[in-house]
Amino acid sequence: MCFRSRCSFCYIFFTIYTLMLMFILSIILFWIIISPSSVKFHVTDASLTQFNLTSNNTLYYNFKVNVTMRNPNNNIIVYYRRITAISWYKDNAFGWVSLTPFDQGHKNTTFLQAVFEGQRVIKLKSKQLGEYKDETSVGIYKDLAVDFDLRIRAKYAKFKSSRFNTPIVQCRRLRVPLISNGKSVPPFSVTRCKSAYFFSDRDAADG
Repeated sequence: MCFRSRCSFCYIFFTIYTLMLMFILSIILFWIIISPSSVKFHVTDASLTQFNLTSNNTLYYNFKVNVTMRNPNNNIIVYYRRITAISWYKDNAFGWVSLTPFDQGHKNTTFLQAVFEGQRVIKLKSKQLGEYKDETSVGIYKDLAVDFDLRIRAKYAKFKSSRFNTPIVQCRRLRVPLISNGKSVPPFSVTRCKSAYFFSDRDAADG
């Protein structure tokens, strides 16, 4: 009797495990068949109206970034449920901005603007401090960056994925002019952002 009960339990467990495995494999196969292209990010414009580092390492900043997000897919809708923009200068994060969630249709380009304003204590190494002084004298800061931390859902036909965190989108090596007193500044060069495959779950990859 005990042996029969144990066999029944094993059979139920094996059946559930098999069904779960088949479900996971079907999702993986589904995404392989669809093979959606990554969303493309470009920084189209960036400017500073304040970028002052004091003697006590406090950075006062007003940094504006315009970004385009292009969904190139014919059949994928992207639901952005969390959008956090993070600004960096020479390996120091100094600003965080939450942007409004939205839905992006197929073959669609969306324009976003992130404005970072405030003050933050940062620590520059001796070489970096020298670079900051040189950049200040020229009026162009060469090592600014913006990252995008995203949580999304994706929809294909009637299938909708669960929410997941995409790989961090990195917009690095931005050459940003300081606009002050109406002085003319060189135009910003459009910069392409990079990330790992956009529709992969970075938490699953880390695990």
